[in-house]
Amino acid sequence: MTPTFCLFEDERSAQFYPLSLTRPVFDLRCGMTSLREKIARQFPQTQLFLFCREYLADSMREANPECRVNELPKEPSWFVNGGFLFSASLPRNLQKELLCKHNGKTVAAFIKPERLAIVDQSLKLPESLSGIAEHEVEGTWLNYPWDLVHANAKAIARDFAFYKRGGQSLGKIYPNVTLLDEQNIFIAPSAKVKPGVVLDAEEGPIYIDEGATIMANASLQGPVYVGKNSTIKMGAKIYEGTSIGEVCKVGGEVEESIIHGYSNKQHEGFLGHAYLGEWVNLGADTNNSDLKNNYGTVKVYINGQSVDSGSLFVGLFMGDHAKTGINTMFNTGTVVGVMSNVFGPGYPSKAMPSFAWGGVPALETYALEKALATARRVMARRKRELTEAQEKVLRHVFAMTEAERQSAVFMQ
Repeated sequence: MTPTFCLFEDERSAQFYPLSLTRPVFDLRCGMTSLREKIARQFPQTQLFLFCREYLADSMREANPECRVNELPKEPSWFVNGGFLFSASLPRNLQKELLCKHNGKTVAAFIKPERLAIVDQSLKLPESLSGIAEHEVEGTWLNYPWDLVHANAKAIARDFAFYKRGGQSLGKIYPNVTLLDEQNIFIAPSAKVKPGVVLDAEEGPIYIDEGATIMANASLQGPVYVGKNSTIKMGAKIYEGTSIGEVCKVGGEVEESIIHGYSNKQHEGFLGHAYLGEWVNLGADTNNSDLKNNYGTVKVYINGQSVDSGSLFVGLFMGDHAKTGINTMFNTGTVVGVMSNVFGPGYPSKAMPSFAWGGVPALETYALEKALATARRVMARRKRELTEAQEKVLRHVFAMTEAERQSAVFMQ
């Protein structure tokens, strides 16, 4: 019997705030794909079961009709923690149960139906099971948003190697385009690369996906991924470690950042060591700092707690549907919640709650119905619809983040 494949998120989902408010951790991006896609491609043609927080379940069922959501299987199954970035494949064609670990912590387990009782509602796998062999797997535990950002460059390179399409420039390449290390570049058949563009893949691969357009005089330095139907604006400077999702418009200067689909950073301004969710829009000349003047490690507010990232380079983390006005400035390690609208002079708080409106000197609640109406208009411009299931998630996020908007920490 073919085993099923069960992907779950654990209690660390809160640590990926605000990106995880609207999606399971395994649907976060790193490299050219989501974490889920990286894991699932190890077992093609296998039934996929997804386990997530209950308020996300309806939207997950809607977006993934081919998957079973929050249902336990009845067959021998792999249970895999979606917050782990694999650098090698799981064992295949198993006949016996197996517990896979990394640095002493359980990553995955292949178990038979009679063992399903060990999986509680949180799907936290035990650290040991009697009579089951253990196997060490290669990879990285992801604990916070900046872990995804810092792992992104290597993840792009691994994804590029997996797809084995290097050296294929199949799209429309205009005159005076410079390709450095063509064997490390892929340009999809329907992509366009306009005059004066420089694709520098000497330090890492560059993948230009279907329907993407690289406008004149833009420069890309790999590892870089540009998603389907996205546009890199004229004169843009896209540095290493940057992943851009589908249907995005990106200009200015971007370094070592992850941008989900349908988000725009069209204008001049710096985005560095940052992670933007879906349907984000950055106003002209929005900038974020990613390095403190004293070169100290950056502290970040995550789910109401100050966390020392241990890193010198940490930028901006922005939830879905968030927006900025022109000339907005963000300090090092700033977090902006879902559907916030940030504008005004000076540096806003480093911890902006979801559904916040304003910045310095005043901050108030972004009225839920007005926020949803804006989301509908924005999505309609891209011929997309805010579905009932998606709206249900946003309404839930509004309710669950009410305390944040009342907290003095966020109102400073």
